[in-house]
Amino acid sequence: MDRVFTVAIIGCGSRGCGAYGGNMMRLKDMYKIVALCDKNPQMLEIAKKKLQVSAENAFLSEDKFFEKKRADILVIATQDRQHVRMCIKAFDLGYTVLLEKPITPVKQELYDLLDAQKKTNGKALVCHVLRYAPTALKVKQLLDSGVIGKLIMMESLEQVAYWHQAHAFVRGNWRNEEETSPMILAKCCHDMDLIQYYAGTRCSSVYSSGDLRYFNKKNQPAGAADRCAECRYIDDCTYSAENLYIRKWKEAGCPEDLWPQDVVQPNIPLTEESLRQAYKNGPYGRCVFACDNDVVDNQSLIMNFENGIRAVHTMTAFTNFGGRKETFHGTLGEIEYNGSLGDTRAGGVMRLSVFGKETKYFTDEELSYKIKDDFGHGGGDYGILLNLYNLACGKEEATTSLEESVESHLMALAAEESRKTGKVCKVHSR
Repeated sequence: MDRVFTVAIIGCGSRGCGAYGGNMMRLKDMYKIVALCDKNPQMLEIAKKKLQVSAENAFLSEDKFFEKKRADILVIATQDRQHVRMCIKAFDLGYTVLLEKPITPVKQELYDLLDAQKKTNGKALVCHVLRYAPTALKVKQLLDSGVIGKLIMMESLEQVAYWHQAHAFVRGNWRNEEETSPMILAKCCHDMDLIQYYAGTRCSSVYSSGDLRYFNKKNQPAGAADRCAECRYIDDCTYSAENLYIRKWKEAGCPEDLWPQDVVQPNIPLTEESLRQAYKNGPYGRCVFACDNDVVDNQSLIMNFENGIRAVHTMTAFTNFGGRKETFHGTLGEIEYNGSLGDTRAGGVMRLSVFGKETKYFTDEELSYKIKDDFGHGGGDYGILLNLYNLACGKEEATTSLEESVESHLMALAAEESRKTGKVCKVHSR
């Protein structure tokens, strides 16, 4: 590598410290983490130790942190509604920015950020990491090759998984739209990005429907308590904190560190007692039918693109496994990808069927970065850090640039407007 870039991180949670920070520590010939900022003293202390940053370069105050430029690269991994103001400050200071998704749920802020980037000539990469995964790259290669003819329609299924919905979107940080983003942005911004990437043009209109069907007070079992630790159903309820965090941790072999248990209890090593105390006293021990969540647990979209391609996307909480399933219908054939995480029968296999010819299958081994896959997101977390490095070097443009990412965000915001109004909504309307 040409040089080692210094890195500052603001937002030291699961993605900032655990994913990007942890992976950068493994890429020592590319990155050196030198500064941190988080408003939570406990999270900052954990990040300091894990990422080996000195106390004088760890900040609790955002204002103090942004008094000057502290590194070559800034990772912004805070909550959604803080991203734009921090990214604009970073552009003004001359950082190359790695910006966690979604950018923002506020349409005007998207345009404001584009204006700020143009004014400062800022460099930014948005963390749509799935676009860097070998599976997505293979789909794009096959589509562009014309092997299935002209693409007519795409079908996409986002399997949230029952436990992930409960953890992140009922009890967790992304449960409330006013605090963060609507579900179509918080969970499906990857899907919107990939669909727009595959379509290769702007989306003109969206129709969407969906609701919060199950995780609400009216579905709370008779006699249930509002906290799992006090509930008569603690051992029997599928969604009890005891089952989701303690039992699943034991089934995994009681590791010292495991997601999402390390979100519930961030002090490593994990122990049964520390996990149980954390859910007893914290937000992850609330009954899933008695939280302050308002984001949907099911939603469907129909998207029309300017080149005539149509896409249908469904998001559902009610699946056993996580991961995505995608099907691409062309005039000469179809491509199908099954990325059901944890389902060994699915195997992450991609199928290429050219009409009238023998079907071809691609295995996980063919669609991988080999040893780099364990960085996360099927190798996407490694791919984005490689693009970030080359962007900072001036060797590559941003694959997930602000301009392209704003397009997929506008699609999601139009979908949410459609869901709430029941009308077909135009994507490009200011």
